[in-house]
Amino acid sequence: MNERQTFLVSISDRHRQMVLDAERWLWAHPQTGYTEWEAHNYLVGKFEELGLHPVLAGKIPGFGDIPGFYADFETGKEGPFLAVFGELDALDIANHPESVNGMTHCCGHHAQSAALLGLAAALNEEGALSGLCGKIRLIAVPAEEMIQLAFREELRKKGVITYMGGKTEFMHRGILDGVDLAIMVHGTSAGEGEPYDFSCNRGNNGCMAKTIRYKGKSAHAGGSPHKGINAQYAAMLGLQAVNDLRETFQEKDTIRFHPIMMGVNCAVNIIPDEMKIESYVRGRTLEAIKRENTKINRALAGAALAMGAGVELTDRPGYAPELHDRQFMELVEQCCADLVGKDRVRFDYDFFSTGSSDFGDITSVMPGVQFSAAGATGTFHGINFHVADPDRLCVNAVKSQLFVIDALLKDDGAAAKKIVADYRPQYPSIPAYLEAINELVLDRDAVIYDEDGNAEVHFR
Repeated sequence: MNERQTFLVSISDRHRQMVLDAERWLWAHPQTGYTEWEAHNYLVGKFEELGLHPVLAGKIPGFGDIPGFYADFETGKEGPFLAVFGELDALDIANHPESVNGMTHCCGHHAQSAALLGLAAALNEEGALSGLCGKIRLIAVPAEEMIQLAFREELRKKGVITYMGGKTEFMHRGILDGVDLAIMVHGTSAGEGEPYDFSCNRGNNGCMAKTIRYKGKSAHAGGSPHKGINAQYAAMLGLQAVNDLRETFQEKDTIRFHPIMMGVNCAVNIIPDEMKIESYVRGRTLEAIKRENTKINRALAGAALAMGAGVELTDRPGYAPELHDRQFMELVEQCCADLVGKDRVRFDYDFFSTGSSDFGDITSVMPGVQFSAAGATGTFHGINFHVADPDRLCVNAVKSQLFVIDALLKDDGAAAKKIVADYRPQYPSIPAYLEAINELVLDRDAVIYDEDGNAEVHFR
């Protein structure tokens, strides 16, 4: 650790207790995507106490009111524009022992937000921006978890949002306009003995959000089931048909389809006339997702046809595949090693996760790295998840991001400029990217019957 890095650690440590207090407060106030007003208000207040002026995403003219905001730090010298993210949302997992109103931060996003607050406080210290160029934008973003699709569809229909994911929505609102590159720290559980403090892999799957509604006909389940059309059976048949397609998914595409049936809204003695399903179609490329989604829709429609049922298919853009720039990864890895030692850092330049994140939307148009800080235990998205060591997760996240900011923007931004110049994004601009994912939108009544019982099938 050099003299400059020692200084950055010292200004981080001045705000350690504030970060730890924020982690506990945010853990105790979980809310799911596009409803995170408690976390939003808490953090806005803390940013304002630091003398900062957060810009509220919900107050940008022409857009609906949602949680989230950003705050800028100007170095006073022209140079690259860097975004740093922290996520606000929790999960609906009511059986977690510390759940609040059925929600829990068992993906650790509250820890990111606590770290973002600590980063704001550190950057606000005298000397933090010395020798740097360009601009830094800290962004508290909602709705990373792609859940509660029906609720988000209602927000979309009302014009409150356009996109299901928070970062995509922020791109749509212009909050990423002019940004050159981005970073974010996620939490991780390093396993028994926690052999490392920081980790990162090459990237993640992308995904499409999918809602399926099978439509049948109700009837007395005991006395006249022949007069009904069982939507639940049609749904079960559809899911079995997709399961039978799995061997046709090529391993190189890392396709994942994991539906949940949302339940029926009728008594046990009634043939169910509706069954809703939510799912993703995940994959390594948008092309693979679109290709396999066509097969999945065909299977779902075929099952409806077999039962004489109808089925509505609703597809929405989810997340783009996330691909970390190797050169950028190497810089981040070195910064993490400078902080905790090389033996405490695990960066894998080949491994590709089959999970998904809307940080992939960011890497589609600019270089970005989402790396992880250890300190959590249990299973992510599980009932035993909690942050066991907030110093290692939250405070280390502040310090490592300060190191990365400094490395990118010092020396007239030489490192950042080279990463940006060498990067080849999948899409040349944010508008081009949004135009591409808008093509994924589908609202289709896939099986239509005429009065004679003949059917037309439309699954594309």
